[in-house]
Amino acid sequence: MTLATLARRAGALLLVGAGLISATGTAAQADTVAGAYSAVVFPDQSHSLVVSFINSATRSVDVTMYELRDTTAVNALIARQRAGVQVRVILDGKHTSVNGAAYSALSAAGVGVTYSSSAFVYTHQKTVTVDGAKSLILTGNLDSTYYSSSRDYGVFDTDANDVAAIEQVFAADYAQTSITPSDGDNLVWSPTDSQDRLLALINGAQTSLDVEELEFGDPALVDALTAAANRGVTVRVVGMNPSSYGSQFDEVTAAGAKVVTYSSTTGLYIHAKAIVADYGTSTAKVFAGSENFSDNSLNNNRELGLIVSDSGVLNTIETTFATDFSNGAPY
Repeated sequence: MTLATLARRAGALLLVGAGLISATGTAAQADTVAGAYSAVVFPDQSHSLVVSFINSATRSVDVTMYELRDTTAVNALIARQRAGVQVRVILDGKHTSVNGAAYSALSAAGVGVTYSSSAFVYTHQKTVTVDGAKSLILTGNLDSTYYSSSRDYGVFDTDANDVAAIEQVFAADYAQTSITPSDGDNLVWSPTDSQDRLLALINGAQTSLDVEELEFGDPALVDALTAAANRGVTVRVVGMNPSSYGSQFDEVTAAGAKVVTYSSTTGLYIHAKAIVADYGTSTAKVFAGSENFSDNSLNNNRELGLIVSDSGVLNTIETTFATDFSNGAPY
């Protein structure tokens, strides 16, 4: 995909209106606070908005990140620490080759930084929480190496129960003590309940399922999508690496699903992890988070996502999905 295509996509999103970038709020049952959520889309939008979010902190910044390799973001965290803000960071301990420079810089500046607990295969969560009041839940890492090409989403969450649960888990993971995470109002945690929550989302779909996932190997979720297609749900998938997931793509397409894929040479890398169910109906819901369709991601890693029915988040992710689906190579 050319830079011109990406630019057209960004323009198209802007033409949809600011309502797609900031949540409008709905009275739907999954959301307890109207306007508590808003979505962002990368690379259409700049990661400078994450830095601005960090810079907005006046009391605290808590970061859990699988990969942190962004000098601007690291410097922003250090600046907040030097301004008297409490900054704490958890980095995945199995990726020291990627995270080592950030770890060293943060530690030298007095930031509270630790490598993740060995209780998880990976700490794959990607979350920034500011002042204990607002969290940004990302599908992608803060790794500038991939900013220009990776399709990813983020959801800002100000729901008090969600943020409190995120902070409770952060405190336990930072101290490397065990905890059974609370879902707050809308959270989806690994290894606690993400597989069950995503299966419920897929199995509950009545009209449509739009899935955008980097990894597509978990048998339970793939079988659930196949069953949905067999019962008449319109299933569309945007994925990567048909050479790696050919048998899974074959399974869902045999049931009537439509699959498109991208490769690393097309200019867009599908790193996102998102599901939109029953878009355009009163029961529509959207998932976004760090969880891949893999057994490890769902059952062995520390991961975080959320499922909401907020209209702004739904519109943002579905609009982007539709563009990605139309531009992908049919499988």
